[in-house]
Amino acid sequence: MAAAAAAQVQGRVLHRLLLLLLLCLSPKASCAQSFGIDRARDCFVKDGEPFRYIAGSLHYSRVPRVYWKDRLLKMYTTGLNAVQTYVPWNYHETKPGVFEFSGEKDLEEFIRTVKETGLLLILRPGPYICAEWDMGGLPAWLIQKRGIVLRSSDKEYLKAVDSWMSVLLPKVKPWLYQNGGPIITIQVENEYGSFGCDMEYMRHLTEVFRSKLGRDVVLFTTDEPSLHSQSCGSLQDLYSTIDFGIETNITQAFEMQRKFEPNGPLVNSEFYTGWLDYWGYAHSTRDSSLVASALDQMLSLGASVNMYMFEGGTNFGYWSGGDFNVSFLPVPTSYDYDAPLSEAGDPTEKLYIIRDVIRKYADIPAGPMPPPTPKYAYGYVHMTPYKNLTELLDILAPYGPVKSKHPLSFEEMNQHHGFMLYRTKLPKNYSNPAQLRPPPNGLNDRAYVSINGVVQGVLDRDRRRSVSIEGNVGEWLDVLVENMGRISFGKHLGERKGLLSGLILDGEVLTDWMIYSLDIDSVIAEGLLPSSFHSSVKMKRLDQAGIAAPTFYHGSFSIPPDIPSFPWDTFLKMYGWTKGQVWLNGFNLGRYWPRQGPQMTLYVPASLISASLPNNVTVLELEGVSCLGHESAGCSYLVQFLDRPILNGTFR
Repeated sequence: MAAAAAAQVQGRVLHRLLLLLLLCLSPKASCAQSFGIDRARDCFVKDGEPFRYIAGSLHYSRVPRVYWKDRLLKMYTTGLNAVQTYVPWNYHETKPGVFEFSGEKDLEEFIRTVKETGLLLILRPGPYICAEWDMGGLPAWLIQKRGIVLRSSDKEYLKAVDSWMSVLLPKVKPWLYQNGGPIITIQVENEYGSFGCDMEYMRHLTEVFRSKLGRDVVLFTTDEPSLHSQSCGSLQDLYSTIDFGIETNITQAFEMQRKFEPNGPLVNSEFYTGWLDYWGYAHSTRDSSLVASALDQMLSLGASVNMYMFEGGTNFGYWSGGDFNVSFLPVPTSYDYDAPLSEAGDPTEKLYIIRDVIRKYADIPAGPMPPPTPKYAYGYVHMTPYKNLTELLDILAPYGPVKSKHPLSFEEMNQHHGFMLYRTKLPKNYSNPAQLRPPPNGLNDRAYVSINGVVQGVLDRDRRRSVSIEGNVGEWLDVLVENMGRISFGKHLGERKGLLSGLILDGEVLTDWMIYSLDIDSVIAEGLLPSSFHSSVKMKRLDQAGIAAPTFYHGSFSIPPDIPSFPWDTFLKMYGWTKGQVWLNGFNLGRYWPRQGPQMTLYVPASLISASLPNNVTVLELEGVSCLGHESAGCSYLVQFLDRPILNGTFR
């Protein structure tokens, strides 16, 4: 009887094992997959085996969807086994309760592509991400509510966070590694220790993530390796990791992590392969040999490393953020970052040096590195001037102005990006030049001033604090304010944009404003701007430079019909232009500012170019473009498409 009973038990066990095997072979199976932390062996464990990741950052919001696979394949071929990405909240919830997850914003398609490529995914959903992205990924509509305290246990802030996470995290959960997806770890918040120390906030976020994702997922934090940052940024139930670059002593950095995680894997969640740029400063680079040496040292210690960035990509539209260090530092359109993959996704010398280091610690996939995407110099395009911006207010602001005794900010006008026009009448005659200035902290970020359409000058929040004007009582004073991108890091997070208080003219505060919220992007995308009007702009000279009224220009080009493989990627150089915004076929390529540099070209992916129809270029030039040729014979205004980028141009 004992033998029979044993046989029955053995039969039931075999039957269960067979069922388990069949379940695990199912396409939706997750039973064979597990990921966690083994503190006894100081490592991650994947499917029960010791594991460490060698990863790189790529932000899907900065790379055209058609190129996600290309970039991920290049990362895989370099020897990486994981990719890290942020989820920018403001990219997906542009208005409260309005969520966008299709097209270029299809997060789940990106995750699916990661899995198909054979990579794992480290997800950083915020709610705050920094990333030199506008307002660190937090939606600008949050600060429409006066008194809200961002990144804290403030009830209004948490209410918005909870609403967002209730939408985002259920989309993420099916893609967790234990559910059959590629996501092995998820970050809670980002570098919180350098901002605040509200443990109630961090506990709230942790509970939200756990309730939506389950108890098995590995949640982590990232902070710089300092005692204060680690203390305020870490929390029980969240694995504490650190970030640093080649300037940091690696041994000391990991010793700091060990103070908070005595056991478990060593992790550098952001190892900086390069650095970001600012308008008006030299292009940032990091020596490839120093990057490789530091990576080698970390991998020799058994550490898991994520390289930030592996491809930086592009801040299309208005998504670039800014920093503040004594003064405002706006970030350019390019986020090339001197990364191993260029802004256009091309392998660099740095990539191959890094691959040689990885080869010492991991198997490199067989086969060649995917080649760079082809580039083409489409040449010069002649641009024709439209009307000045103020002559198009009926189109750009179809609902008319809002009247207010005092100026209203972008946020109070429910406009998050771009440009806004403030208009009032001069209260008296100013026959002698009078000084127009904002009060301290009264302007964010840059303003173009004119009287009855005649340009008077430019105000800048830090550099040009006053403008001399002349005019008569009753004439229109126009102030066009440009939002140059919200600060993404530090105590100034959550700043408002626009005129934040009344301008002061000759000692008196100006009142009774008409405020136009300008929807330039929609107008251009819908093709509503006229194309036959030639502007006659009255110009006033300032500092030896011609400053013209903000004006739209139009041009078009067609690609050569005899090359069937076109279109190809290209780079737009604003030859002789000063500062503004440019659109191709209605798509906002981003800001240009060659007078400041270092970025001289804008990346144009092939997916934006038509192979069969004329390609329309629209430019909003804010300060004036150089006339090529003799004015008596008619000016030529040109833009130029190149087959290479220029990111380290001269600046002043």
